[in-house]
Amino acid sequence: MNAEEIVKELKYCTGVFPRQALQEAVARKEEITPALLMIIEDAKLLPPVLHDENYMAHIYAMYLLAQFREKRAYPLIVEFFSLPGEIIMECTGDVVTEDLHRILASVSHGDTSLVKSLAQKDEVNGWVRSAALQALLTQLVCGEATREDVMAYYETLFRGGLTRKPSQVWDSLVSCSTDLYPDEVMGDINQAFEEGLVDETFIDLMFVRKTFGRGKARVLRDLIGDRKRQFIKDTIEDIGWWACFHDLEKVSSVTSSLAIKEERQKTGFRDRIKVPPAIVKTKVGRNDLCPCGSGKKFKKCCGK
Repeated sequence: MNAEEIVKELKYCTGVFPRQALQEAVARKEEITPALLMIIEDAKLLPPVLHDENYMAHIYAMYLLAQFREKRAYPLIVEFFSLPGEIIMECTGDVVTEDLHRILASVSHGDTSLVKSLAQKDEVNGWVRSAALQALLTQLVCGEATREDVMAYYETLFRGGLTRKPSQVWDSLVSCSTDLYPDEVMGDINQAFEEGLVDETFIDLMFVRKTFGRGKARVLRDLIGDRKRQFIKDTIEDIGWWACFHDLEKVSSVTSSLAIKEERQKTGFRDRIKVPPAIVKTKVGRNDLCPCGSGKKFKKCCGK
């Protein structure tokens, strides 16, 4: 397969995992990279194709470029996720909340400037800003940032760097600081809770204090060992398990392509891109069941 054929195979989600096309893309890294960069460049211009529920080229491109650790993708991906409004969440499924921090860290090569800029823009989607803060922890875990530098930056956010109104970025700032052992900012965290800046269904003060009580060495050891804070190293392994590639297994191999297309159109891949993680009682994730008892995911209920 040449680059053009690979891109064609990766353009849409068909319900079948394009393993061969991805393998070819990895094998032809130098040849395919310009095409992948162009996909991200075009995506940030919001072409009509982004509104197609099954358009997926930009998703594959991000993961592959992250796997390649392609520096040229860094500003393009940041610009794409800087787009205001809900379009970003609509056209990337749960990539933002699950892996954007890893993608950003993979292509940044330790450069924190664009990640920090993304985190501090009020007009950017709150979940994107949260991922930017988490990207700094991923850089740290992967040896491209220090705890001192990351915590010093978090301190500036607590002390004037963020608009003081409730948002996902405040939730993430407290969460990331807690994962980093928050001795320098414990007073700032208490103040944030007092001002009602933090959603306590996402993370509560009891959880922060419990983590603090475990001691610095243990908390940092857990952070360094967190497998969710690693660079993207294998696109096939990272996305091959997504629900959107397995929900058509009930369709036999002899089913017509028209029937498969009709099945796809019932629900776009963006609504079935991930398998919901297990519920965490002390820290509610975006894809967890809402603690209010509605039976809906947190992002579709109280976290909306």
